[in-house]
Amino acid sequence: MSKSFLFLGVLITPILAAWGQPSSQWGQKFEQLGPELPTPNTYRTASGSPGKDYWQQRADYKIELILDDVKQEIKATEAITYFNQSPDPLDYLWLQLDQNFRAQSSETPLVTANLMKDSLSSKELFTIQNNFEGGFHIDQVSDEVGHPLVYIINKTMMRINLKHPLRPGSQMTFQVDWHYSINDRMSLGGRSGYEYFPKDDNYSYTIAQFYPRMAVYDDMEGWQNKQFLGRGEFTLGFGNFEVAITVPEDFIVGATGTLQNFKDVLTPVEQLRFKKAKQSFVDPVIIVTQDDAVQKEQQKRSGQITWIFKADSVRDFAFAASRKYIWDAMAVDLNGKKSLAMSYYPKEGNPLWEDHSTRAVRQALITYSRHTIDYPYPVAISVHTASLGMEYPMICFNFGRPKPDGSYTDETKWKMISVIIHEVGHNFFPMIINSDERQWTWMDEGLDSFIQSIATKDYDADFPVGRGAPEKIIPYMNGEQGFQRPIMTNSEQILQFGNNAYAKPATALTILRETVMGPELFDYAFKKYAERWAFKSPSPADFFRTMEDASAVDLDWFWRGWFYTTDYVDIGVEEVRHFRMQTEERGLEKRLILGGDKTLTTEQKSFTEEVNTFVFKNTNAKEYREFVNKFNEIAMKEEFVDKNFYEVKLLNKGGLVMPVIIEWSYADGSTELEKLPAEIWRKNEKKVTKVFIKEKEVVGIVIDPNKETADVNTGNNQYPNVIMESKFDKFKSIKN
Repeated sequence: MSKSFLFLGVLITPILAAWGQPSSQWGQKFEQLGPELPTPNTYRTASGSPGKDYWQQRADYKIELILDDVKQEIKATEAITYFNQSPDPLDYLWLQLDQNFRAQSSETPLVTANLMKDSLSSKELFTIQNNFEGGFHIDQVSDEVGHPLVYIINKTMMRINLKHPLRPGSQMTFQVDWHYSINDRMSLGGRSGYEYFPKDDNYSYTIAQFYPRMAVYDDMEGWQNKQFLGRGEFTLGFGNFEVAITVPEDFIVGATGTLQNFKDVLTPVEQLRFKKAKQSFVDPVIIVTQDDAVQKEQQKRSGQITWIFKADSVRDFAFAASRKYIWDAMAVDLNGKKSLAMSYYPKEGNPLWEDHSTRAVRQALITYSRHTIDYPYPVAISVHTASLGMEYPMICFNFGRPKPDGSYTDETKWKMISVIIHEVGHNFFPMIINSDERQWTWMDEGLDSFIQSIATKDYDADFPVGRGAPEKIIPYMNGEQGFQRPIMTNSEQILQFGNNAYAKPATALTILRETVMGPELFDYAFKKYAERWAFKSPSPADFFRTMEDASAVDLDWFWRGWFYTTDYVDIGVEEVRHFRMQTEERGLEKRLILGGDKTLTTEQKSFTEEVNTFVFKNTNAKEYREFVNKFNEIAMKEEFVDKNFYEVKLLNKGGLVMPVIIEWSYADGSTELEKLPAEIWRKNEKKVTKVFIKEKEVVGIVIDPNKETADVNTGNNQYPNVIMESKFDKFKSIKN
């Protein structure tokens, strides 16, 4: 027996049903984020831009250091000029002593859980034993004229007590003398340190976090006081650097900034090659060849030489030094502004590094500049080192080593290019758009990984899909909830670090760009965020607000779901019902589509098993209320008499509200893609019913056919879940 519904009722009833859901279906997923975000003020506005009173501190550094290649030690004197640009008087200054996490008194080993196993390797035993005498040795802290200053060291932080408060608008200069032992990265790991090459008895030094650095004082937290435990990276302010690095006379040094005395440290031939590289936009020019480097390895000259670098408006400084380095460079044109892409690598990196490293640096600068701001610095450097990917202003340290015979797999090549692009990309996040890494890892790693996924495809269209692709995050999103944390979690408390801080936020941004906002709106807003906060320090709220402000898209539901919860996407179809208008001529009853083909098996029956009918009736006069205009009832009936009405019941089982993307397959073999905005769930976050009017008869639907929403369960994404054929058309299996 056919079920009958009023024509207008078919269109209106499902909407009313959604409005009338009980409160248990409401999880506040569409409530505004306002209460969770900091209150806007004159420092940071509600639009997400810096306010009229925005301020940030500044610290300039002059450092003179000696790298001892015999003792593997650094000894230095450092002058810091600190500018108080805040509205507050400061009674003391805080500095970060990151190397102290390697000291014997460090809390890092104490808060690091480990287990006994049936067998332990020599490296595991060495790590547990932790007998390395690391950490800063502070030799002296004094004011500008040499008078001692009172200081106290609290693990990885040092407080300098001031005799008089440093007033707003004032500055002071003080000096810190220090030394420390460099760690062996093979045995102790770490973001910086040295690698020893026993075959030729030489070292490669990749040095960072090597000097006492000013802690950040800002409008959100006051003094940054989170101890460095090893994972949560760095919160830093901008300043200017002048660094003199004394090394063995046959060393090559690459560093943050511009080399000031290249005539003193390079041979005449190297100077000519360096000059040529500045004009080469197509291919890298080799400045120090492999033969040059091998000769240095064997000779080991005993004198010393000092390399001097200057860098303006950077938040940090790092360098690499070795007599083993091959050095190549090429120019990159960024809208008329020229930068140098450069690589430093030992012979152990060739031929892979000579073929790809500097070209990957170039690609990163081009792609990231397109999506953020034009790269503002004069150089961008990739340095080869084992088993590491780490970033600093203008320089980064990257893995990717061929086999001893020089051969390498495609996997090794892709991974090396990927890490170089990623680490060079960190120049933008967080070296320029200067977020707080100690607190919010995702603000640099996630945003960087997102642009990286675009840049790798720009480098090579066949580049394997990596982080950022929705299908890649599904195993994590579908995993045990107890082993997950929201993206908005402090760096030290994150579980599954790579998935949480890199892959999930990158995926969220991919979905936001491709599925929710569209590239045009997203790209403009994302670029506006970069422009607003270049050389400033944004918070998560500044990012969230700017993306909405510049696009006119309310995204609070998206931030809430993807960044503040561990919900996942699982949207499915519960039921589909097919309706046609009842006519006296046709006398429609239940029937199969495709002409009621009796040869079809049970599994191949109609899309909805039956066609229901509804009765058309004229609109009641009371429904017009005060309107004098009326529907043309005859024309209305004629317009819809041959249409197909499909009532689709959708379920949200994962809790993460998302747009619903439907692919309709029709009896004539054609398909149609239709997208419902995420707001379809705003009245009921768990289930919704919606009616669609189609000219053609439908034989199947698939939710998210192109797998662009990271739906963890595609088993409920189709209706019906069978292969359908008719004597007129043959259809492929509904997409899974």
